[in-house]
Order: sequence, then structure tokens, then C-alpha cells
Amino acid sequence: MDRRKFIMQLGAGLLGLSVSGCSKLFKKESPNFLFILADDLGWKDLGCYNSEFYETPNLNRLASQGMKFTDAYAAAPVCSPTRASIMTGKYPARINTTDWFGAPQPDNVQNHWTRNKPLLPAPYKEYMEQDEITLAEAMQKADYETFFAGKWHLGADDKYWPKKQGFDINKGGWSRGMPSPPGYYFSPYGNPRLKGGPKGEHLPNRLADETVKFIKNNSNANFMAYLSFYSVHIPLMTREELKKKYENKKEQIKPEREIWGKEGERKVRQVQNHPVYAGMVEAMDHAVGKVLDTIEELELDKNTVIFFMSDNGGLSTSEGHPTSNLPLRGGKGWIYEGGIREPMIVKWPGQTQPGSKCSEPVISTDFYPTILDIAGLPPRPEQHLDGKSFTPLLKGENMKRGPIFWHYPHYGNQGGLPAAAAREGKYKLIEFFEDNYRELYNLHADIGEKHNLIEELPQKAEELTQKLHQWRKEVDAQMPSPNPASQ
Repeated sequence: MDRRKFIMQLGAGLLGLSVSGCSKLFKKESPNFLFILADDLGWKDLGCYNSEFYETPNLNRLASQGMKFTDAYAAAPVCSPTRASIMTGKYPARINTTDWFGAPQPDNVQNHWTRNKPLLPAPYKEYMEQDEITLAEAMQKADYETFFAGKWHLGADDKYWPKKQGFDINKGGWSRGMPSPPGYYFSPYGNPRLKGGPKGEHLPNRLADETVKFIKNNSNANFMAYLSFYSVHIPLMTREELKKKYENKKEQIKPEREIWGKEGERKVRQVQNHPVYAGMVEAMDHAVGKVLDTIEELELDKNTVIFFMSDNGGLSTSEGHPTSNLPLRGGKGWIYEGGIREPMIVKWPGQTQPGSKCSEPVISTDFYPTILDIAGLPPRPEQHLDGKSFTPLLKGENMKRGPIFWHYPHYGNQGGLPAAAAREGKYKLIEFFEDNYRELYNLHADIGEKHNLIEELPQKAEELTQKLHQWRKEVDAQMPSPNPASQ
């Protein structure tokens, strides 16, 4: 902690002593924040979201203490764009970060499997601009101690990494979007921002331990801890005892449906019974539990606001096909609900009703203004242009969110097509860029997006199409272009 922060907190503490006779040195009026972000975790991958197979007692506990959102969305069906949207409060299309950083650009797509597709992907920035005033910088300016652990993936150069974007401490955040050799999910880590631990140390536990250490060291200060798991991204690896546990569990459960279905040209998993993936989910949940337990043990639970979310949908159509998102359609890399609808839990002590549920749509751009609002800080409307504070929802009040938009002008590694979408109320419109084909769904009646209403409700389809096109123009969304190689 720097000298200026120490003097300010000391003065506040002494003032509290003189006024109230409080026995604690520091008197904190503003809440602490713990933001937990999972990687590639599907909407139905938690027990509290009716998982068929995975065990998540700690996140179930968090849901019982706070509010569970049923219609929460990532700003993109892949990781980097969503992560940038949380940090900036802006749609990926507005800041032109529409694909995961490292995906093909129009000038190098000839080296990628999509080289003969009808469209070339839209160009995009492979970094989050340094001149963005991030959520972490906003909190830092308000004298919060800021901490980051885990996956960053918002720029290849260290000038784009967490400590240059508002975090005082960075444990493991760098350019890569997945664990690296030599040990991948086990020490030693191939990560320049995370020293190796004891032999066999498990990455989720290590990230939790680093977060616990930070919270203990800053229990008398206002803090924002951002725990960004690499789990449950590939490579598919878990501890041997967890793998064996779920292998035994798989043998005892007979699937109620066919394991495999079809989505486009890809096979899609329809049953949650992958033992290694299940072990990864449970290991992440155990790590979450370590942090939650620490907050309670330090008696910070009455003044710490906790958020949990995933950055995109579960991996169901590629790279091992480890999970199923049913009843949602598709998965990571797809603009269907399986690729963008996420598990989301918020605990705001004294405000959210324990065990409550909210079905109003929210999106990852909304975290920035919401956290400022909860902290009692002034909004930054010139920064979080696309986010809206959902504090009314957390208090059980009504909120008019307005339409939500997605723009993914790329071919997903998982088989998804270049497309855009808009949701307003119960209706969702999808527009595919290869042939301008449109689909319209009533998500309240058809969560699985099986019944296309485009011909039955032409007026609603046209209304959403016009709003989507107007929004694309407003944010200067970059579009794919015809691919000469496919002509």
C-alpha cells in the first residue's frame, strides 16, 4: 500500500474511533469486491443450474446466498472479446475486439482451416487499447487495492497485461489463453507471471491460494480481487482421484438420451458424462470454496460483493466435445444460446435476497457500471458506453435493459458461422453473414431455438433487424468480406 493510501485510511480510522468509539483501527464504508470468472464454463455446468453430472457445492452455496441469473450473457461466444467487455463496459464491436486474440486475420487466414470458406473474417484488434480506462483503473483511482489472478488474454505484449491496466498485483495473467507446458494445469507452469509451486500443485488451487493471500493482506483496506480461472479451458486435465470419481459415477448413470447429436457440420455432445471435464469443474469449485471460506473466516462476508460468471458457452462441438449445454443450442463459438448464455451469480450482502432468481437479460458490459454503482462511485458514461447498472435487479426491482447485441464476423474454431444477433424481451434475431439468412426465436417458449418464427412474425423480425443494423452502424462494426479463394 502506498503512503497516500495509508494516510487516508489511517485518518478515516481515527475519525471512526473518535465518533463511534469503534475498536477497529479502520472503518470501511465502501464494500469489497470479488469477481470470479470461469473460462469456457457452460450455462448448465453447475449443480445450481441443474447439471446432470458435475458437482459444485461451493457455487451452489453462493447461489443460495445471492441471486442466480437465468438470462445472463457474455458479449461474445469466445473469450477475449468478453473479457475486454468486462474491463471496458463496451461491446466488442465498438472497440473492434470481436475474436479471441490469436484467431485468423483476413491477411493470414490462408494458414487456417477456414481459408476456403465463402467469407474472409473481419479484421480485429488483437489487444485491448491502453487508453481504455478499465474497471480496475476506475477502482484503483478510488483507492481500492486491486488484484488479478489467472487468465488475462487481452494482448500479447506485456504493456497490455494486468499491471498496465489497473491491477496492483498480477498472478498469472499474460498473453496466452490457456495453460502452457511444461506442466499445463500442474506445476511447473509455463507462465512468466506465475512461478512454479511444489511438484503436483494444481493451477486452480494455486490461483485460489494467491487470492486468499491477497485478501488476508488487505482485510483492513477496500479491495477488488479478480479471480480469473483458466479452468475449464482445454487441455482437458484433472487430478487422478477426481477422474476416477467421475469414471465410477459415469458407470452408474445410464444416459436418458443419445450422447451425440448434430449442429451444422459438427457433432455435438448431448450428455454431461465426461469424467475429466467433470473433475475440472469440481476442482474449480473447490478453489472457489477456499476463497469464500476465507472471506467468511475474516468476517468480511457482510461487506464483500461477489460476482461469478463465465466468458462464453461450454465446449460442446469441438476440441474433445467435453460438455453438453442442452437445453441450449450449440456451444462455444456459436451465436446460439449455448455459446453466449452463461451461469451468473451475484451476492450483494443486505441487498440481494438469498436464494433469489432473476430472469431479466443482462450482459457482461453491465458489470462495470454496476460495480461503480454498488461502490457508491460516480458513473463513467463516456467509458462504459454499452453497459447499464443492474443494481435495481439485485434489489428485486424492475429494470428496463433495452436490446442486447452480438457481432461475431468470424468462423469459430468450434464450427460457428459469421453472424450477428439481437435480443429484446423474449425475442432473439440471428442474421448469418454468408447469405443474410435470418432466424427469429421466442426464447421464453423455445429456449432450444428449434422453431424459426421468421415467416410467422415478419414484423417483429424486421423490427429487430432494423435495430441490429442501426446498432452496427453506430458502433462501426467491421464486417467480413467475400473470399476470392472460394469463388
